[in-house]
Amino acid sequence: MRPAKAGIIRRLQTPRSALPSPITSGDPLTEPLSARPPATPLRPSACPGLLRIVPALDGGICRIKLAGGVISADQAFAVADAAQRFAGGVIEATNRGNLQIRGIGADHDALIATLLDAGLGPKNPASDDVRNLMLSPTAGLDPQQLFDARPLAAQILHSLETHPRFHELSPKFALSLDAGEGLVMLEHPHDLWLSAMDVDGETLLGFGLAGCPANDPPLAAVTLDSGLDLVVAMLELFLEHARPEQTRMRHLLEDMPVTRFLELLSERLTTSLRTGKEITSWRRSPIRTNAHIGAYPQALSGLTCVGGVVPLGRLTPSMLRKAAVLSVELGDGALAMTPWQSLILRNVATARSADALDGLRAAGLLCDADQALSQMIACTGSAACGKGLADTKSDALQLAAYLQREGVSQMIHLSGCTRSCAAAHVAPVTLLAVSAGHYDLYFHHADRPGFGELRGRDLTIEAVGALLTTDSRSNTDD
Repeated sequence: MRPAKAGIIRRLQTPRSALPSPITSGDPLTEPLSARPPATPLRPSACPGLLRIVPALDGGICRIKLAGGVISADQAFAVADAAQRFAGGVIEATNRGNLQIRGIGADHDALIATLLDAGLGPKNPASDDVRNLMLSPTAGLDPQQLFDARPLAAQILHSLETHPRFHELSPKFALSLDAGEGLVMLEHPHDLWLSAMDVDGETLLGFGLAGCPANDPPLAAVTLDSGLDLVVAMLELFLEHARPEQTRMRHLLEDMPVTRFLELLSERLTTSLRTGKEITSWRRSPIRTNAHIGAYPQALSGLTCVGGVVPLGRLTPSMLRKAAVLSVELGDGALAMTPWQSLILRNVATARSADALDGLRAAGLLCDADQALSQMIACTGSAACGKGLADTKSDALQLAAYLQREGVSQMIHLSGCTRSCAAAHVAPVTLLAVSAGHYDLYFHHADRPGFGELRGRDLTIEAVGALLTTDSRSNTDD
């Protein structure tokens, strides 16, 4: 890709008047950015960013990382305009609550400038890749939360953007912050995860490495006011000990025992790590399945979140604009993108929630969990990816239509190759393409590696549909 030009970099250093994000900046940890040159990442990657447009069969890809997954209505209009003017009009909702534009033509600079003018870029060009912190789409509003995660998230994001060493992290290095919300992604693996826990009436932050709170107990915990210090110490420790080829926490832990990592971490912190049985035996409560679809109550009486699934993760500019208009008319003027490839209108008056759902449906979103397509995940596939062995999105539409006629709706992931780009964790059912229109069928099994238990080889979509329908009815009869 072409490096960003001087004019684009100047835009990043110029104050913007864009609408403020619900996540605001914290205090700087280091000297002003203007006092030092931009850092050069030591772990380069082919992952797209806002400033790094990478090629694909259908054109360039630009990934827009959203603080807390939130985008204002004005910013959503800017993304829709950029996709329509400079690309093929395809906007994707990612599985980490971000957006990306596909099919970008030759004018990379104009597209980037449009997004920067909307306030969607990083504070420093070197930090674009590392803004990987996942929150609940209902952070600060959720009736089950133990604390409002947004202030701490703002401090962590500010540190990721302004701490010069953190720009060396891989674009895939990811963090999550779970404040106990009832609507939060718990299953995606992260290099560092933080999860709120109540211990004898005190709210603590449990944490784990190279895993997720859905499957793993915390290694230790700290008080809430030590959360930022913990993250900074963890990341510095990783960068000091990981070799350049060790881009993820799991790579470092192959060489360094977790016990040793915790010993080194304790030496860096001014507070003690809590490691008692009440910490290490704690388990995160699961969330309600499909809570991101339809109406979801907020902590404040009379207000509701309303969500709809983006069909197969793809938005048109028109769909995004209509959702943004709804956010202004019925919500708080912003959209919360979710790791389930859906979007949520927040702060909707409960009395208007039916209107919001009708509006999202009219925009083309899926607002009912019994719609088979609302449970489908599919990667780009052979239509736009050189590694794809099948046209996964077209096949997903065919499979969804079949299952809808049979009254079956279940979580299914179609992957064009073994990389599993569309799903960050193993789905209950995975179809792995082996050739055009043909898939191996896997059912998730806790004791089986990879996608799980192989249940069928080289199946057509019709054969997959028949097998899933039979299995679903058999399970129901049980």
